[in-house]
Amino acid sequence: MSLSSTFADSDSASIIQLRSDPPAAAQSAPGMQIIRRNGKVTPFDATKISVAMTKAFLAVEGNSAVASRRVHESVEQLTAEVVSALMRRAGDGRTFHIEDVQDQVELALMRSEHHKVARAYVLYREERSRKRAADVAAERTQAAEPVLRVTLADGSRARLDRRRLELIINEACSGLDGVSAAPVLAETTRNLYDGITHDELALAPIMAARTLVEQEPNYAYVSARLLLDKLRGEVLSHVHGVATSASQADMTTRYGEYFPAYVKTGIAAELLDPELARFDLDRIAAALKPERDLKFQFLGLQTLYDRYFLHERGKRIELPQAFFMRVAMGLALREIDREARAIEFYDLLSSFDFMASTPTLFNAGTLRPQLSSCFLTTVSDDLDGIFKSIKDNALLAKYSGGLGNDWTPVRGLGAHIKGTNGESQGIIPFLKVANDTAIAVNQGGKRKGAVCAYLETWHVDIEEFLDLRKNTGDDRRRTHDMNTANWVPDLFMQRVAEDREWTLFSPDEAADLHDLTGKAFAERYAAYEAKAARGELRVFKTVRAADLWRRMLTMLFETGHPWIIFKDPCNLRSPQQHAGVVHSSNLCTEITLNTSHDEVAVCNLGSINLLAHVTADGLNFGKLQRTVKTAVRMLDNVIDINFYTIPEARRSNLRHRPVGLGLMGFQDALHAMRIPIASEAAVTFADSSMEAISYCAIAASSDLAAERGRYPSFDGSLWSKGILPFDSIELLAEARGGVEMDRSATLDWDSLRKKVTTSGMRNSNVMAIAPTATISNICGVAQSIEPSYQNLYVKSNMSGDFTVVNEFLVRDLKALGLWDEVMVSDLKYFDGSVGQIDRVPDDIKALYATAFEVDSAWLIEAASRRQKWIDQAQSLNLYIANPSGKKLDALYRLAWNRGLKTTYYLRSRSATHVEKSTLKGTDGKLNAVSAAPALSHAPIVVPAAAMPDIDGIKACRIDDPDCEACQ
Repeated sequence: MSLSSTFADSDSASIIQLRSDPPAAAQSAPGMQIIRRNGKVTPFDATKISVAMTKAFLAVEGNSAVASRRVHESVEQLTAEVVSALMRRAGDGRTFHIEDVQDQVELALMRSEHHKVARAYVLYREERSRKRAADVAAERTQAAEPVLRVTLADGSRARLDRRRLELIINEACSGLDGVSAAPVLAETTRNLYDGITHDELALAPIMAARTLVEQEPNYAYVSARLLLDKLRGEVLSHVHGVATSASQADMTTRYGEYFPAYVKTGIAAELLDPELARFDLDRIAAALKPERDLKFQFLGLQTLYDRYFLHERGKRIELPQAFFMRVAMGLALREIDREARAIEFYDLLSSFDFMASTPTLFNAGTLRPQLSSCFLTTVSDDLDGIFKSIKDNALLAKYSGGLGNDWTPVRGLGAHIKGTNGESQGIIPFLKVANDTAIAVNQGGKRKGAVCAYLETWHVDIEEFLDLRKNTGDDRRRTHDMNTANWVPDLFMQRVAEDREWTLFSPDEAADLHDLTGKAFAERYAAYEAKAARGELRVFKTVRAADLWRRMLTMLFETGHPWIIFKDPCNLRSPQQHAGVVHSSNLCTEITLNTSHDEVAVCNLGSINLLAHVTADGLNFGKLQRTVKTAVRMLDNVIDINFYTIPEARRSNLRHRPVGLGLMGFQDALHAMRIPIASEAAVTFADSSMEAISYCAIAASSDLAAERGRYPSFDGSLWSKGILPFDSIELLAEARGGVEMDRSATLDWDSLRKKVTTSGMRNSNVMAIAPTATISNICGVAQSIEPSYQNLYVKSNMSGDFTVVNEFLVRDLKALGLWDEVMVSDLKYFDGSVGQIDRVPDDIKALYATAFEVDSAWLIEAASRRQKWIDQAQSLNLYIANPSGKKLDALYRLAWNRGLKTTYYLRSRSATHVEKSTLKGTDGKLNAVSAAPALSHAPIVVPAAAMPDIDGIKACRIDDPDCEACQ
């Protein structure tokens, strides 16, 4: 059956036996309207979506699909998803162009992994589009365009200003390669109708440009510039109190007059700190750079528009450069020449060379400047302590903090309660309460509240803890929204390797294990095992260590949790081991700070855009040094300006003054230097770039110490002894009897070591690599240290759905003459991978290999090189295309052997992806990608049946993770 004939036979009763009543989705969309291609507006009818999808299935599967119950059910479900997506995107409007609906149909088919059907649907749409274009060209006359009117907010109508519409679209396309105003204007015009609302008119060109992003990535900049026009009209009208608009060219002069009015409006609305009015606003306004508004891609600007820009009664009052300056002024409040420092901070932020974390961007310069990203707490073993911790979680999350809770001190199931002479129910019921609290406190809808619970592997409740994220079992003992992490001591890993037994204890009977690490932990643990053997402990349980390890990996594979974090490297390499113990990491596993019953650890984050600091020849050290010096000063200022919601956090932060300088855009930097991520060159660059960041960051903190004084708990720290993060590897190696970490260095560390011991440090910790899920979107680069997820895909977050295209790949394919509609269709079909597209050269396949095509051993090797320079940790996601027990065991054993402190999410492909690779005759790896580094040590033998991959269960079910709580 031909594709065209199948789709064209729209009235044939033999195509499908439709239900007599329309799908429920059709009944759930009251008031929705469709703009037909002839401009006529008609009521929405979901049955037509069902018919179109069924024809698509028929085009691929033939008439046998007619009698297939599966097809009927799939079509009904997909129709409901399309309608639901349209309603979510609708906002206040209810009118869609028919092409919008067809876009959602295509997206639904792709997401449900009906790839062949989706491809048939796409090809048919393209065929019909060409035919319509030919028909229009043949029938076009010189008749005047119809007069269209715009419905204003007061209900009146005014004639559409076509000249301004053309001006704004032309301005948005100016200076960008590969884009043209003509298709944007044509698509916009096609979506207009008489009586269109003002808001719909503002959105029309934005949506028109968005449809072209998959053909040319630069249309993401066009969409952003068109959104800027909408934003300018909204902001300037509200701030100045009169309806107005401005082009980008107008803003060269208008930013200066707008900025003081913005500050006045923000203070009057009780959104801004009145102290901002005491700055020299003329000097500040003169430093604004309106041209930097053009640096945004659509995803970044839409994210700022939806969630970051301050608004009054639903109307934004901030333009992008005012937003960055507000943050900069908020961070410079206590500087001596605060105008000069604010301008310095503004230049760094608005250039995208560095970006502060989301809480800092949300709250700097406001009345409640809670600027810190991460909070780590230890929960006490009593009801007052438990519920105080839950209350603290709520207070800390309210103003955008991400939380890590150490639950190890709380006694386990069956432990004696002296006050009631009863038995403890363990930690699980309390974790359920903490889970629900995180859901309830969602930062005013800006982003989801989030918490991670940590438990040491020797806790008697560990087995139930592993099951918390399962979708089966007693729901009262499940936490479907809370993250969980396994705080694993080295002794456990050694017992697994030796196939020995492991004993679980209740912390009320083995309390000091919580605070011990390394050899001291191992000795005391053995003593408790001896006590248990003599019958001197009330609650304990003995298991085979390899069995527990297998179960840990199984749950990680099934549910994505608990994450695996290594206790001993976090402590033995901590600069602050003289002042306490690291009992957990944070929500995103990059923070490793001490906690206790009277200290809540706080970390203040920001990230360097690595892409902005490389050329084709490598790292620009001079620029990096300047960026880091300013960035560390900004992060240190956060500590003193910060609004603390609980006293334990303030006490800890002022005593230790930790900051976490990280990086993002690592994958982009590799693309710019043309280095495949699965290569020794990439591992070497991870090493050298992190060495440079570490060197500059430590030097900057030491300079601040000379200017402002050392942090109060400096004496006795590793810093004070001349032991830098690089040197602390020896402490871990001594405790383990060796560690497989590279020890090479290229910079003058002896001079820096002398500087630190002489001048001291301003900050107890200076480095941590966070996920940067949101701020990397703002800057338009890849997240953190992540490999490319896909080269073409739709990214979903709280701001909606966005087409993401790898502009580096498009540039290379254009140079080879390979970028065309067929390539776009093939990228969609192959899930954004070029690995299975025959006409793409092998070197391009290697350079643009995606996350699931790269052996995660390469990611671990690169992470190990970074970890030698970092005084905290890094959020490291691992990807595995075809999981098995042996592979997971080898992967996490490698992470431990290479000295990593933490790991983060485990991601795997769904079963259908694996199936598709099998059908193509490949194991999912690219021949062009170099062989992964060998995994050290023989893996523990885990029977295949012990791991659930054969049952079609995959690891964390979100393929593209976004932890937005840290950054």
